Amino acid sequence: MNNFEIEPDIRVAETLSSDFYTDDGYFEESKRRIFARTWQVVGLESEVNNLMPHMLLEGFLDEPILITRDTDENLHCFSNTCTHRGNILVQNECRRDGIRCGYHGRRFSLDGKFLSMPEFEAAKNFPSERDDLRSVSFKTWKDFVFASLDPRDPFEEFIVETGSRTAEYDFERHELVERKHYLVKAHWALYCENFLEGFHIPYVHKSLNEVLDYGRYSTELFRYSSLQTGYDDDGDTSAQYFFVFPNLMYNFYPWGLSVNIVKPIKSNLTKVEYMTFVLDRSKLDQGAGANLEKVELEDQAVAESVQRGINSRFYKRGRYSPTREKGVHHFHRLISEFMDESNEQSRNVRHKKPN
Repeated sequence: MNNFEIEPDIRVAETLSSDFYTDDGYFEESKRRIFARTWQVVGLESEVNNLMPHMLLEGFLDEPILITRDTDENLHCFSNTCTHRGNILVQNECRRDGIRCGYHGRRFSLDGKFLSMPEFEAAKNFPSERDDLRSVSFKTWKDFVFASLDPRDPFEEFIVETGSRTAEYDFERHELVERKHYLVKAHWALYCENFLEGFHIPYVHKSLNEVLDYGRYSTELFRYSSLQTGYDDDGDTSAQYFFVFPNLMYNFYPWGLSVNIVKPIKSNLTKVEYMTFVLDRSKLDQGAGANLEKVELEDQAVAESVQRGINSRFYKRGRYSPTREKGVHHFHRLISEFMDESNEQSRNVRHKKPN
């Protein structure tokens, strides 16, 4: 069986091969095939003052990009490398009326256009469009800024269901109260898989299980995302867990929103960044979102245990619970779709425009 062959019928399907998590070659290949072709959060639009440099998935993709806000308040996203010799243009967040390279003085406008360059009077066919900053695909959703190096599909296809299901949430009024990160000694996909099913809740999260009605817990699947909904004993929604492929989690609670961004570092090490937004402080200690730190540490312990286990000579693949692991199966199918050369080639044929 191909390492990336996932049977569409979950009732007979087997999981991804353990090689995907343990082989450094697959880890490196996922940079180009998965992460360069999807959309990554790079910051909050409200925090872009003028020039905001960002290293896209630092320690993994390591792509330097630059978000700018011009005099008309329009946002732009460019490569943060000078088109002369590749120097990093902006090292730290700052406010300027333009962009000037500190190496040889090449200047650019805030919309990325080449302006001037010392000692180039004798150069022929200069300047050209190649001297402008290279644009990077970006989109904004609510207050979040996303970028993609080589988007496989439009951003809207990834976020559409999250937006439609959260239309009543007051993004304008919530307040960012905390940023923090964790280092987890596990493959990035193992961390995501744990998030994508509520199957483990009665066994791993005793306190969370007490406030969620496990029997009503549901999972819905969309093209590039999924939604898990937890209910309390009265049948009211206690939590909505949105996953946007490949590594973004929006967790909505009665008190507000928690955002998890899963960032690969090594095949056995992952950085998870958290942003917490509060809408109603009076509900912070209630329901499924009452003790996120405890739940997070329990999840990390399980992911790290699985990381150790998949290295066993005796483990290769598992099976899915058709009732409880639809989200994991969907996630594996997407990984297969992106990682498998034959899947990509057949998709390109299907989407090729007629002459």
